[in-house]
Amino acid sequence: MRILLENGLVYQAGRLQKVDILISEGKIIALGKNLSQLGIDVQKKFDLTGKLVAPGLVDVHVHYREPGFTYKETIKTGSQAAAHGGFTTVCAMPNLDPVPDNVARLQDVQKRNAKDGAVHIKQYASITQKRQGEKLTDFEALKHAGAFAFSDDGSGIQEAGTMYLAMKKAAEYDMPLVEHIEDNSLLFGGVMNAGRRAKELNLPGMLGLSESSQLARDLILAQQTGVHYHACHLSTKESVELVRWAKSKKINVTCEVAPHHLLLADADIPCDDSFYKMNPPLRSKEDQKALIDGLLDGTIDMIATDHAPHSEDEKKGSMCHAAFGITGSETAFALLYTHFVKKGIFKLEQLLEWMSAVPAQKFRLENAGALLPGKNADIAVFNLKDEFELKNEDYLSKGTNTPFTGTKAYGETEMTFVDGEIVYQKED
Repeated sequence: MRILLENGLVYQAGRLQKVDILISEGKIIALGKNLSQLGIDVQKKFDLTGKLVAPGLVDVHVHYREPGFTYKETIKTGSQAAAHGGFTTVCAMPNLDPVPDNVARLQDVQKRNAKDGAVHIKQYASITQKRQGEKLTDFEALKHAGAFAFSDDGSGIQEAGTMYLAMKKAAEYDMPLVEHIEDNSLLFGGVMNAGRRAKELNLPGMLGLSESSQLARDLILAQQTGVHYHACHLSTKESVELVRWAKSKKINVTCEVAPHHLLLADADIPCDDSFYKMNPPLRSKEDQKALIDGLLDGTIDMIATDHAPHSEDEKKGSMCHAAFGITGSETAFALLYTHFVKKGIFKLEQLLEWMSAVPAQKFRLENAGALLPGKNADIAVFNLKDEFELKNEDYLSKGTNTPFTGTKAYGETEMTFVDGEIVYQKED
């Protein structure tokens, strides 16, 4: 089937320009002006006047909970939520039950992803068996079985020796090692950032030191091993400074920041509300500014949602007892566009790079992150002009654990194409 997308404002090759896109057999076969005048036989046309047409967004950090925790999310609901947010490629973390720590378990999850995924799903394998931080998995076998990268996300690797050996293996097999940075001995039972607001709310605080101290260790180990080390969800100014130093030393490090850490600080937490409980926690205004500055100066490479759905019961009551985590797939682009692009802090082109081209490039996702002839027709269409409200009833994720519900925003997803097929379309 040939599909023609006409009159949209297309982000392509670093520029926004009004061009048409012709799709055939799941691929982009042409981009240009007034393609309809060429007399090409097409089966469907979409007039996208006034809409932004972008490469499908890429998220290197999501949690789909299947197998093991399908009451929170399934591959189907999680990937539908991604499509609703304009994402066409996502990378799913391995904190599942059973953990994809051997070939059979990895292949089981991959089959589920292929069967039920509305978007392209790349699957992480774990660094250690059962994600227990002790015995390494078989990196070679898991790579050959199609693992996207290695991570124990949800748990930091506590022993330096284990991390060193893991980095050596990942480097040997030219695979990224993606780390949840957290020194458990420095947590002290905290549930939100240690600081004035935690004291005001009488809640135990989480030290930023638990992140930055382990990151410092890891960066030195990465320097010694040459591994592609990727730091998940940076949250402190010290972490930004450490990555900036590492890049100045040519250490092979990339890193991400989550939308919620850009949008909120601990001072914005109105009360003991578990929807504001995530790990790492919302930090200080000073940390928030450092993260924004780190994106703008290139220290932080990309934005990743850390989409972490939970059931209603798990997010009830005080932060002291609720689960850590916030959803993000369906809210990320619109909130970032509204709060940063419309206010002139980020350029639209920068936001699209951080959410599509850069993660695709850094993780060598060859068919993602760009609109070019011959590439997969993975495309997101956004309405930047009309305000809309984030509502619980519109979410496709099972998880509604986000404090942003009820927010007015711009940048609503109108359509999402994966391999030329419509996987999400806003209802009229």
